[in-house]
Amino acid sequence: MSIIDQKRLPPEVFKLDAERMRRGWYSDHYFNNTTLILSTLAAQDYRFEGQCPDLSAQGVEVANIDVGNIEVDMQYFTRREPFSIVAGVDHALAILKLGTGYVDDRGEFINTYDQLEIDAVHDGDKVMPWEPVLRVRGRYRDFAVLETPTLGALARRTRIATNVYQTLRAANGKPILFFPARFDIHEAQPGDGYAYRIAVEVWNREQHDNLGMFISTEAQGDWWGEKGGGTVAHAYLLCFLRDTAEAMLQFAKVIPADVNRVVLVDVNNDCVDDSVKTATAMFQRYRELIDAGQPDEASRYVLFGVRPDTSGNMIDQSVVPLGDAKLDCGVNPRLVYNLRQALDGLADRLELPSDWQDRARQYFRQIQIVATGGFNPQRIAQFEAMGVPVNIYGVGSYLFEGENNDFTADVVRVKIEGQWYDMAKVGRQARHNPHMQRVVY
Repeated sequence: MSIIDQKRLPPEVFKLDAERMRRGWYSDHYFNNTTLILSTLAAQDYRFEGQCPDLSAQGVEVANIDVGNIEVDMQYFTRREPFSIVAGVDHALAILKLGTGYVDDRGEFINTYDQLEIDAVHDGDKVMPWEPVLRVRGRYRDFAVLETPTLGALARRTRIATNVYQTLRAANGKPILFFPARFDIHEAQPGDGYAYRIAVEVWNREQHDNLGMFISTEAQGDWWGEKGGGTVAHAYLLCFLRDTAEAMLQFAKVIPADVNRVVLVDVNNDCVDDSVKTATAMFQRYRELIDAGQPDEASRYVLFGVRPDTSGNMIDQSVVPLGDAKLDCGVNPRLVYNLRQALDGLADRLELPSDWQDRARQYFRQIQIVATGGFNPQRIAQFEAMGVPVNIYGVGSYLFEGENNDFTADVVRVKIEGQWYDMAKVGRQARHNPHMQRVVY
């Protein structure tokens, strides 16, 4: 399923705890209070006893208003500058579909979703600050308790999608590995991975690109049927006593050939030496198998990439210190240049028969550099501006942070005697978004 085909994810994808959601378990309690009060007043046939000069000035008889059953027009929006890539709309709609209604005198939930009128953008739409992404019209007490979870779904997913998109822009469309799973609770992974996917699809649509998607856990692909990928962890290398080359040879022997071989090379804080040793060992095994007439087995030993992940307080052994931590420590431009130079010249340093020299150069020069460790759009943009030869960036905790993408839901109109009247918080008003479409499941 793609944002391009404008099909919405069905509610069952989200595995909602609908029963407790309907009863306000996930809601700020003032929404539960609101629902209780309005329901009680509706049962008592209460009519408005206060004053509303704005409506009275329009000739509306406010004393006849059935407050308990009042219908409202509510719009949802965010204010992030300069724009947001919206995600979480389908999630919010699923919450509304399964959670709209009321509990009757017998304690049974009566779903009234079909009485709502909903317009919404699609996941992947780009919106400006204050531009509504969702509009719900209906009896307020039937969906009041859903405000907290619907806003939360929109806020988290949109923040991640927008952060991923901004990271792709900074990287000039180079692949971004989605690496934030370890920085938040595991239950959030399915929606987070989907938000990443939305951002990549938006990039591909706008740039006419075909950029791949790289998630690290199975859960991150749960909503869209994708499998997680990855190679080795530092702990794995330590099981091999920090012999990175040997660890990678065993990985290549066991793991299917269609899994890209990307090796972590900073466990000894000597990225260049470990890259050279690992690339050499992998190439030698590859060459032996090619010469033995076993090309399929040889494909297991094609090294796809090396991944420096040097800690921000460490200076790699290949980097000559300049006395400035920002220039010396972590995965910095000089380290990446050192890696690229070492790999590109490796074939010429090996004693190879003439018929293998060109193939060896191709083998080593196609090894990609995957840079990870504290990357965000600003740092990536600096690398790109300098022409640092990074092929792929891995980004983690930034994707949960970045700028604020909080959403707000405002009542902007009320329905009285079949007619809609403006009724919003002072300073707010009903806004129009031509990209919203009527929601029909």
